[in-house]
Amino acid sequence: MKLYYGAALAACLLAGCGEAAAPTNNDTGNNLEASSTMPAEQPASVAAEASAATNASGYLAMAGAGDLFEIESSRAILAKQPDQAVADFARSMVDAHQQSTAKLKKAATDAGLTAPAPALEPDQQAKLDSIKSADGEAATTAYLTAQREAHTKALALHQNYAEGGDAPALKTAAGEIASVVQHHIDMLAKLPGA
Repeated sequence: MKLYYGAALAACLLAGCGEAAAPTNNDTGNNLEASSTMPAEQPASVAAEASAATNASGYLAMAGAGDLFEIESSRAILAKQPDQAVADFARSMVDAHQQSTAKLKKAATDAGLTAPAPALEPDQQAKLDSIKSADGEAATTAYLTAQREAHTKALALHQNYAEGGDAPALKTAAGEIASVVQHHIDMLAKLPGA
């Protein structure tokens, strides 16, 4: 039960990131209406996030998208020639997330699964585009903000799968990756804007 509430809490927190405002009761009736006992869209988001966090195929897709975003956004900021601390962090993100992708592919193979090709989610693509289109300090701010959000989401994803996932080899990999992600969060705390 503790795991369910932890997963639900993480999903609730993540569900609010970057989403448009919930529909109002003034809609034409085609959308679900909010009530005082059930906030609009939240229960479906909670269920979807919790399910994906413990289902091997959902976990692999979300983890792959997260790694791809970390790699591509870090390459994008490196092209902007940020200050040394940010550049060092970005280079370490490229290396670390290439390693976690390889670790998950191996664990998936060991579990008799095939990891899907990583693909960015629309919100990840929008954040990547923001980093690419910004210059100077604005690019660094966009990058670091995106990194903090992505690592918080990744930590919850890997921890939830490590605790309640459905494939033992992936659970082990998720636990190992969660430790690395926590280290990245600690590194981010030492960078500007923490």
